[in-house]
Amino acid sequence: MNEPTMSDSKQQNQILLYSTCCSSKDYNSESYLKSVIDVARWSEDAGCMGMLVYADNGIVDPWTVSQVILENTATICPLVAIQPVYMHPFTVAKKISSLAFLYQRRICLNLVAGGFRNDLLALDDPTPHDERYDRLVEYTKIIRGLCENPRGITQEGKYYRVRNLKLNPPVPPDLQPRYMMSGSSPAGLAAATETGVTAIQYPKPASQSEEPVGDVGNADLSTGVRVGIIARSTSEEAWNVAQERFPDDRRGQLANQLAMKTSDSHWHKQLSEQEERPAGKDSPYWMRPFHTYKTFCPYLVGSYDQVMKEVSGYVTLGHRTFILDIPPCKDELEHIRKVFEQIRIGDS
Repeated sequence: MNEPTMSDSKQQNQILLYSTCCSSKDYNSESYLKSVIDVARWSEDAGCMGMLVYADNGIVDPWTVSQVILENTATICPLVAIQPVYMHPFTVAKKISSLAFLYQRRICLNLVAGGFRNDLLALDDPTPHDERYDRLVEYTKIIRGLCENPRGITQEGKYYRVRNLKLNPPVPPDLQPRYMMSGSSPAGLAAATETGVTAIQYPKPASQSEEPVGDVGNADLSTGVRVGIIARSTSEEAWNVAQERFPDDRRGQLANQLAMKTSDSHWHKQLSEQEERPAGKDSPYWMRPFHTYKTFCPYLVGSYDQVMKEVSGYVTLGHRTFILDIPPCKDELEHIRKVFEQIRIGDS
């Protein structure tokens, strides 16, 4: 993960890499705190720009986790998952500005509409899928407006109204957030386009994507993918690691099927319908980790060269942001680093 991927300038010509923080579901308090710090430091040492921090009803608050990350690293940016049902957009902007003021660090946002219906219904939010993206557009515009306009904003919308609202302390220009949004559904992609944020997708095999993802009437649309990677010197070695880490698991398959029934997310349904090896046995694209409810993204498994070619295919399609899965150890990020060091955008 070379230095050019970390620069803010000419972002459309660079690859931006993010890892993912571990979830609190399978830890006690002491072991979870240690794991968060470990993964954050591994990611920073490997050159990742940031680290995704999950949010849902059943895990630790992502803002609290993000503060732990800031206090135990030097440069990495927490990529905080947020959705409107959890807090007012002013509160989000206030947290961004407060953390920037206290730590002189950037916070990035992963804007989600909320895909697990049971979580939303428990909070008395029955808003339909596409309408949740309409609400997310207003939500995002208020956050961006407050962070970018120190004189304040006024916005009249269907879901939110603010008048002469100012953010103090202001967010410095060099610490402005990066914004990402789930863009796998038509509603999500339209919302990302309208707000000018990076649309993150759960990709099919690169060979099965027929046209550049940015071709939605906005040539400047920034896009990225969420994908796990297991790469080694040989394909055999990589698959041995993959099979050991993600063995067949009938109970996990049933858990994934149950989750699909309680989710109205376009991406969840799309991935669940994929075969385990939809592109054939010679392709690095692999769905078992998702099908067995071990993670929420496809995996690429193979030699450094095989995985590099698949990633290059996504780059050719226009993707510049890659959100990696949770690394099980520091060495795994070093293997991934070797894949991205071989990629040159002009040659892809």
